[in-house]
Amino acid sequence: MLRCSNLCVSYGAVQALKGVDLTVAEGECVALLGANGAGKTTLLRAISGLVRPRSGEILLQGQTLGGMAPERRARAGIAHAPERRRIFPGLTVLENLQVGATAVRGLGARMQEDLDRVYAMFPRLAERRTQRGWSLSGGEQQMLAIGRALMARPRVLLLDEPSLGLAPLLAEEVYVRLADLAHTRITILLVEQNTAMALAVASRAYVLEHGEIVLHGASAELMDHPRVKEAYLGA
Repeated sequence: MLRCSNLCVSYGAVQALKGVDLTVAEGECVALLGANGAGKTTLLRAISGLVRPRSGEILLQGQTLGGMAPERRARAGIAHAPERRRIFPGLTVLENLQVGATAVRGLGARMQEDLDRVYAMFPRLAERRTQRGWSLSGGEQQMLAIGRALMARPRVLLLDEPSLGLAPLLAEEVYVRLADLAHTRITILLVEQNTAMALAVASRAYVLEHGEIVLHGASAELMDHPRVKEAYLGA
């Protein structure tokens, strides 16, 4: 479904990604792990078109995304729930969700069907549909950011640090919903610093350090890998 090949991204003289190779199969949830500054967010931003790679290739279902603007990538099926949520605080929950749909296909007869699916996954959003985004808790805002991305009916869902800034109980609640989402066989690339949570949801994972992939494999294998245990699981 999604493939990055020899991807390199630079910010001036700083090389953020150094020849990254990564694949996500259709219906698979893959985690991208690493410390702050490893290049995880840069990789998602390159896939969604928010930064331009210096070299390399990004393919969606075999078709190159090179030179394609972010809005065209969204219409092609890339949905990005960014770090720190980036919801519209002055819009209601319902209006935020509608933005996620209209940005890629406009208002349509199936809008209510999509809303019902998001509300079934995140019942709190249904209860708060008329509230402004600023009035939601951090966990509810994260649910809204994910729901807004799902309204686009993506082929690939990019999730950037969904547990960031959340209290442990709220982070756990969000990840329960993500596990449910992964079981629906939607294609997900998940960036997360909470390694244990990410590996519990994803079937495979890549470890990114200083812009390079240093490990990859099945989540169960990486959970027991000495390097992962020492650096990311506190063992």
